[in-house]
Amino acid sequence: MYLTAEQKQEFFATYGKSAKDTGSTEGQIALFTYRINHLTEHMKANKKDVGTQRSLLQLVGKRRNALAYLKSKDIEKYRELIKALNLRK
Repeated sequence: MYLTAEQKQEFFATYGKSAKDTGSTEGQIALFTYRINHLTEHMKANKKDVGTQRSLLQLVGKRRNALAYLKSKDIEKYRELIKALNLRK
């Protein structure tokens, strides 16, 4: 698989509260962002892959919902995460 368990732990350690806290919103958003970027590159090479396109759209929706939740709970963490992941231009 393109994402190992060690890489996932690194995401949660960097962006979340700890490497063991896989439920943290910040860590999940970072993981969604990595997966979205990976699938976007795949879609550039494989334009007719409808299954991947559907999965990509679902991930974007999940990330959007998680970002909205984080924004409503803690606006400062939201702003820090947006800046760290380069999500807004």
